[in-house]
Amino acid sequence: MFKFIGFIAGYYFFGFFGALFGLFVGSLIDRLRAYGAGAINPLQNALRQTVFIETMFLSMGKLAKADGRVSQDEIAHVEALMQKLGMTAEHRIQAIALFKRGADPAFEIESTCARFMSVCGHTKHLKQVLLVYLIVMALADGHIHPAEEAVLADIAVRLGYDQATFKHLMDMVLNQSHFAGGQPSTAAALDDAYKALGVTKDNTDQEIKRAYRKLMSQYHPDKLIGQGLPEDMIAMATEQTKEIQLAHDLITQSRNI
Repeated sequence: MFKFIGFIAGYYFFGFFGALFGLFVGSLIDRLRAYGAGAINPLQNALRQTVFIETMFLSMGKLAKADGRVSQDEIAHVEALMQKLGMTAEHRIQAIALFKRGADPAFEIESTCARFMSVCGHTKHLKQVLLVYLIVMALADGHIHPAEEAVLADIAVRLGYDQATFKHLMDMVLNQSHFAGGQPSTAAALDDAYKALGVTKDNTDQEIKRAYRKLMSQYHPDKLIGQGLPEDMIAMATEQTKEIQLAHDLITQSRNI
């Protein structure tokens, strides 16, 4: 819409070259409105998608081996992920190779994170989505081993997170996972719900609504795809939004809002 407005306004005020400039600016506004800050030309998305997948599976291998052994739960989680992504046999072989490479005790994560940051580091949400997915992976066996947390913390630093922000994010994801099977009915569920949204009981209704909307926006499919998240991986983002929604519903029910 804005590209047509820009074209007409540019032509009206500045002639042919003004129309071209207005078309360019309008197209940029349309893309930002559709995909959010950090969006790029769809033709360039292939590189970000490739780097995202490579970084994720290499990091998953690193995480799985962090406590000294790759558990069956972790292997099952990776296999379920590949199935959910609908990977071809060839791509599954590549993903497994990346996972095994990351699980090699000699593998170092530094260059992988550096490449990710050079290609995806300027996006608004890809860094956080990657880190959230890795935290979910670490939770595959029901808890996060100290060695896994150390790897996650190291990756977080290389993605530009300070320790406090990383801890806050990990606590949110941990509590969001409590809603993976539906809305729990335990007495502690409400406390989990507040933590899942990154708020407390002392926050106002408006502050809680803002936190909820911000989280839902971070996992918006169009924005993530526009920034380079592979379309097949949107299913994982959708799972997170379901957990966030359940946590928010529990809070609103308790507050009658």
